[in-house]
Amino acid sequence: MEAIRRQIPYTPKAPVRQGIYSQAVVVGRTMYISGQIGLDTVSGQLVEGGVQAQAKQALTNMGEILKTAECDYNNVCKTTVLLADINDFNAVNEVYKTFFTSNFPARAAYQVAALPRGALVEIEAVAVTGPISDQ
Repeated sequence: MEAIRRQIPYTPKAPVRQGIYSQAVVVGRTMYISGQIGLDTVSGQLVEGGVQAQAKQALTNMGEILKTAECDYNNVCKTTVLLADINDFNAVNEVYKTFFTSNFPARAAYQVAALPRGALVEIEAVAVTGPISDQ
């Protein structure tokens, strides 16, 4: 059996990993993107402005990671949204729909007890690399 290639992409345009995980892992044509919180890559701090500002920054960071595999948001097939407060679901959706505008990925959303660094939202994704046809 032929081995499947595993790659660990990295970009300094998204938060630098601070633990024993990677920004993303690509296995074959599948890209697994680690959960992104609303960290500003320059300051290393959570952005101010509440859950919508953090969601926008998290998705912006995800976009930078997608670019490392020559992908964009259209390549995303599945996301998981973790919320500190499920009542923020609609507010996050308002931001989410500006990044995912058609052929929406499958998604799950959960309220959790706590997120890293006191974040209000964290978003992870699974994408498929390479060309995609919707036919």
